Amino acid sequence: MSGSLYDIPLKQIDGSDTSLGDYQGKVLLVVNVASKCGLTPQYEGLEKLYESKCAEGLEVLGFPANNFREQEPGSDEDIKAFCTLTYGVKFPLFSKVSVGGADQHPLYAQLTAAQPAATGDGPFRERLKGYGIISEDTTQVLWNFEKFLIGRSGTVVARFAPDVAADDPRLLSAIDAQLALTA
Repeated sequence: MSGSLYDIPLKQIDGSDTSLGDYQGKVLLVVNVASKCGLTPQYEGLEKLYESKCAEGLEVLGFPANNFREQEPGSDEDIKAFCTLTYGVKFPLFSKVSVGGADQHPLYAQLTAAQPAATGDGPFRERLKGYGIISEDTTQVLWNFEKFLIGRSGTVVARFAPDVAADDPRLLSAIDAQLALTA
């Protein structure tokens, strides 16, 4: 668990090597995404958020994950095509990762350790129980579209539950506060 979030090796959705270091000095919203989830329409709001605040220094970073009921079964190529054609996604997408379990990607290990609790947690967790999905470990990523906010300095400053949408005042307020700061 040592080292900076900026140093963790990542792959862009086209397979090229990268890291969050490419976004150093920007405000980052890291989101685990899925194409076949009830929350998938959040892509639209995330893209609007990205387009409206990118010039101010916000980057929305999408990390496809197949951890929850296999709701992201496609290849990276399939995911990229779906996001582009269905939602017009222009924000950066990365190669599929695991956000939990034994094969959890190091990025998500650091994110969840840095912010073990999510703002807005509760209602969606209760909804999942109605489907027989019980997750008592609140430190782990609950579902698709959970959001981690990383400030310009590279510190994880907030975490938001999956059903906290891109236009939620709590999320927007946290993003605006980070955009107002300098690294």
